[in-house]
Amino acid sequence: MMFAEAVALIERAGSFAELGDGESAYRAYAKAVHPDAVTSAQSATATKAFARLSKLYSERSRRVAVGDIADLLVGEKGLLKIPRSPGDSDLMEAEASALTTLRAKGDPKYRWYAPRLIESYLHEDTERRRRRVNVLERLVGFVPLSDLKKRRDPRDVAWIWRRLLVGLGWAHRAGVVHGAVLEEHVMIHPEKHGVALVDWCYSGSRVKAIVAGRRDHYPPEVLREKRATPATDIYMATGLMTRLMDEPPKALERFAAGCTYDKPRMRPQDAWRLLGELDEVLHHQYGPRTFRPFTI
Repeated sequence: MMFAEAVALIERAGSFAELGDGESAYRAYAKAVHPDAVTSAQSATATKAFARLSKLYSERSRRVAVGDIADLLVGEKGLLKIPRSPGDSDLMEAEASALTTLRAKGDPKYRWYAPRLIESYLHEDTERRRRRVNVLERLVGFVPLSDLKKRRDPRDVAWIWRRLLVGLGWAHRAGVVHGAVLEEHVMIHPEKHGVALVDWCYSGSRVKAIVAGRRDHYPPEVLREKRATPATDIYMATGLMTRLMDEPPKALERFAAGCTYDKPRMRPQDAWRLLGELDEVLHHQYGPRTFRPFTI
């Protein structure tokens, strides 16, 4: 590896994972930029690059999550979302586009329903494979619904359902369909009763990919026609909420059934309007809303 190339890659990398895997990658870069192996004119640059390389290598355990198609690592500016396959860079581009649209066109008071995109860039590794890397705001205190290990009282799920419909309504009004409303993509803040939708890689009206292990949770139009609409998000959100509930009352079961017809045109199309209908069902079933502490 040439000195100038190694320096450029090290300076651009937000984590060691962007440079390669393990000790062999470290040795290759260290050999290229070690201050003892360069000319006197390159010494200052080499010293700086070698120090950064060492820092990146020492922090290589910063991985905080392994997603469907990408790994999340702690970076200097935020969470680095790095696709494991260069072929999934188009999904990273879809996420960057969706988050940018939400910030530009969505009502600002609902922005906390999705993480902020800090930056998005192309990274080229040592084998000249290019990946789109997204740098995302970290949602402190939030955990995915996939962390819930048992079903909950329907009243505890109700606040999640309500806020999820608010977030989806916000996205839909901005012209964005999430496309994969699943346990691992819905984050909650248990103490503050916050909800945020993450992993917007699957967004768009034309479905580029699905989460293979969750195939049974997608509606027919995704599996057969590879298309998605707001009704798709409503179908998936409803299925997710019903999977979380322990012995839901008949009224909520009927409400859920009306949101999960096979044909999208028969389902509700407006998440915010649906929220009003859900509130009526909840009020009739449980009375006025009260705050219920929630723990994982």
